[in-house]
Amino acid sequence: MSGDHRSLALLLFSAFVAVTLGITTWVSRRRQGSAEEFYAGGRLFSPMENGFAIAGDYMSAASFLGISGLIALFGYDGLLYSVGFLVAWLVVLFLVAELVRNVGRFTLGDVVAARMRERPVRIAAGTSSVTVSVLYLVAQMVGAGSLVALLLGGASGAARTWTVIGVGALMVIYVSLGGMRATTWIQIVKAVLLMAGAIALTVLVLVRFHGNVNELLNAAAAQSGHGRDFLAPGLRYGGDWTARIDFVSLGPALVLGTAGLPHILSRFHTVPTALAARRSVIWSIGLIGGFYLMTIVLGFGAAALVGTDAVRASNAAGNTAVPLLALDLGGGEGSAGGTVLLAVVAAIAFATILAVVAGITLASSASVAHDLYASLKRAHTKRRDEVAVARLAAAGIGAVAIALSLLAQNLNVAFLVGLAFAVAASANLPVLLYSLFWRNFTTRGAVWSVYGGLIPAVLLVVVSPVVSGSPESILPGVDFAYFPLQNPGVVSIPLGFLAGWFGTVTSTEPPDEARHAETEVRSLTGAGAV
Repeated sequence: MSGDHRSLALLLFSAFVAVTLGITTWVSRRRQGSAEEFYAGGRLFSPMENGFAIAGDYMSAASFLGISGLIALFGYDGLLYSVGFLVAWLVVLFLVAELVRNVGRFTLGDVVAARMRERPVRIAAGTSSVTVSVLYLVAQMVGAGSLVALLLGGASGAARTWTVIGVGALMVIYVSLGGMRATTWIQIVKAVLLMAGAIALTVLVLVRFHGNVNELLNAAAAQSGHGRDFLAPGLRYGGDWTARIDFVSLGPALVLGTAGLPHILSRFHTVPTALAARRSVIWSIGLIGGFYLMTIVLGFGAAALVGTDAVRASNAAGNTAVPLLALDLGGGEGSAGGTVLLAVVAAIAFATILAVVAGITLASSASVAHDLYASLKRAHTKRRDEVAVARLAAAGIGAVAIALSLLAQNLNVAFLVGLAFAVAASANLPVLLYSLFWRNFTTRGAVWSVYGGLIPAVLLVVVSPVVSGSPESILPGVDFAYFPLQNPGVVSIPLGFLAGWFGTVTSTEPPDEARHAETEVRSLTGAGAV
């Protein structure tokens, strides 16, 4: 990439960072000592504001860079990620949003502990939330590394490393100084920028093909090297039985995982009422639905205009398909239009990464402080202590995410997020649904449900081809891939539900019917909600 590209992109990067740091500084001057201010922004956001923030949280680097890249590489099979991420919001809207807002206070642990013995349940929920959050953070930072590698010509491993470290440092600053209020406004700004960029690129792609989608698809198939197979199922998931089962595993992970993501669940506590939470989800569905439809156009546009081979040559996982598409739409390499459009798209993608990592880090640090720390120190814990611990936890979580992301630079970011969704659907969703809807659910059932989904999901990923056994693995030089699937959802999600059921039916502790009745009334009516 030319020096002009780099200078303009870095200028736009710097402008966004300056704006977001300005927001954080402005918010930090306001009172941030209370837990309600730090974790939930004082519950003062409107449904529209929170809807934009939810959309900003959800439309991550996996969406903008990863899904479009998978479509550019695998056609129809890559499109399945767009469908899965979008359909997942129906589960959130109909089963989770209002009930979580009414029952909880800040975290998933609050919802489950409403009718259980608090300490074991909070420790389990906090552990699971941090694990899911770190996996999600790794995906965002891998996206940042891929983006900067493209800007610098792909030759500088040191640049990738320092980019990941810089993103980690910024996210700690955002969370530590600004809390939920600053994070929310950063998400809103980012959502507006991302939607504007996606709309502009989509319009340019359609104009290039005279608005004829059939012509776009035919051109993508012709440039893919796979012909008509590019537009049919099976290019990625239609090979041997392992690939087909992997597809079956991916579907429920994507559809069910959203309802168990800690940074999404925490968003429902930033509005004053359950009705506002539901309206927030409706706003976010409109934004997210439009965005994922555009990723389909961008993915096939990249295949048609850039070519699948060129996308793979730039980044084997396809993470740079959209920036390369922007360069082509602007007039090609060396043109002024290409330089400007690529720099703008790269800056928007970088803004996306910064905003999302801030939201995830806040949710995970809240779980460390409010669930883990407060459970161990509950008799002596004050809310101010929790907030201080949350700020320290942000730094620790950032360090872990940085280290893991440096190992996973060769993996597609949408694929990495699929792993996070699988863990969330295995560990968080079963205990959440059982707590809200099963009258006889017990503390043992809750703890077993979390660990019964979390431990198998993580272990199966460790002994899968994701970590070892192939050139694309995190550790390509060794082979302990005893589990053949890349996504563990088909095994770990049923295990989470089964463990919760088995723990409950074998528990000697009778279910607390009075607390269940209280929780049920509060979840459905909002009476007594915080």
